[in-house]
Amino acid sequence: MTVQLKKKFAGFTLIELLIAMAVTTILLYAAVLAFHDASQSNQLVSQGSDMSENLRSGLNMIQLDLQQAGTGIPTGGISIPFTGPCGSTARINRPVLGGTSTFPYPGATCESTIPAVEPGNAMGPFITAPDATSGNAQNPNSITDEITMLYADNTAGLDGVPINQPASAGPPAVAGCPNGKLQLTGTTLTATFDINCVNISSTTTANLVTINPGDLIMFSNSKGNTLLTVTGISGQVLTFAAGDAFDLNGRSETGGTIQYLQTSSTCGGAPACFPATLATRIWMITYYLDNVTSPPYTRLIRQVNMNSPTPVGETMENLQFTYNFVDGITNPANQNSVPTGNSEANIRSVDVYLASRSSHSISQSNQAIYSRSNLMTQVSLRSLAYVNRYQ
Repeated sequence: MTVQLKKKFAGFTLIELLIAMAVTTILLYAAVLAFHDASQSNQLVSQGSDMSENLRSGLNMIQLDLQQAGTGIPTGGISIPFTGPCGSTARINRPVLGGTSTFPYPGATCESTIPAVEPGNAMGPFITAPDATSGNAQNPNSITDEITMLYADNTAGLDGVPINQPASAGPPAVAGCPNGKLQLTGTTLTATFDINCVNISSTTTANLVTINPGDLIMFSNSKGNTLLTVTGISGQVLTFAAGDAFDLNGRSETGGTIQYLQTSSTCGGAPACFPATLATRIWMITYYLDNVTSPPYTRLIRQVNMNSPTPVGETMENLQFTYNFVDGITNPANQNSVPTGNSEANIRSVDVYLASRSSHSISQSNQAIYSRSNLMTQVSLRSLAYVNRYQ
């Protein structure tokens, strides 16, 4: 009798193969999910770091400028062209996104000055976030502000001596600046600096003061002060002609113009027309958000005078300022603008709110989610907060 033995072949059954594939698929799916979660976590951390860096750098710039605001500025502000009653004279231009607006008449009584800090409530653009309600006046979270501040440039050295300082026998004897003078021809002012007193023309001298067209110069003497824009430079001579970006030059109002600083309106161009007059370079710094230049990203802009805007923060979403006033009576706090009965000179501190979002979205539950962050601080205006109680 022949016995047939069954041979046993190595391998997997179909059921075993299906089970192995199912387990492998589950493990791969878990690994993909873990990798996806790790990638999202990494993106969140990276985007959070970017937002924090943008917020800190932007807020630090605003803080530094606010801390300088009012330095070297006369109490109450710098005189500007003005003829009463309020509204009867053209206001000076103010930088805004995409062009110019105008400064308001400071204070409720229309003082003829430009203050060290000028609020700009809702002057910024309405910001539309990719995943939020469109920017409009009915959406308060989309309304952004602007702020403008002024302070003297204490590095220029223009105000070391008067432009037209006369010689004095002393003692001690003072040589003065015999070659310096101010001359008004029609509505155009020329300021000639004595090279022995202030050097603005040499590129090799250590004490060079670099002046550029568009710079703001405050002229001050015993008659008062005024603000003009440099329109031309030739050697030691600065020219201030009409047609500047601020519309400060060539004005003939009864107050706040260069004519107001003369000793007499009939003295022509004689050196004696102006008492000893100091020149001080003034920085006008404006902050606002820009959602036009590089859409869809919104940038924090720092603009000096009317020069080209400079971005100092990326992917911003909101910029708001409120102001705290000290008037000795009601001391209004957390104000969006200047309340009735107060002026910009009463501002003692500024609350700054800056918000940012991530540059890219992350998909969560089939939705595009943006990360968001914000910073808020209060800055004391040290040059405006000082009050001489003994004066």
